[in-house]
Amino acid sequence: MPIPTGSWRKSSFSGTESNCVELAWRKSSFSGTQSACVELAWQDTTLMIRDSKAPAGPTLEFTGSAITALLTTTRTR
Repeated sequence: MPIPTGSWRKSSFSGTESNCVELAWRKSSFSGTQSACVELAWQDTTLMIRDSKAPAGPTLEFTGSAITALLTTTRTR
């Protein structure tokens, strides 16, 4: 699966530290200017999903193989 590009966001847990992980969160182009949507980011082979209204809140994390299985299953139904 290709890794999409997006805006980079520094982890809120890093504080003033410079050695932190930054993620490229991407919002769907279909959401336009609305804030009620989800955002996606890849970290290595893990897809992370978060609520755009709560960017510092919890995230759902899925392996690449789990996403592939989900898409394969939904496309065949």
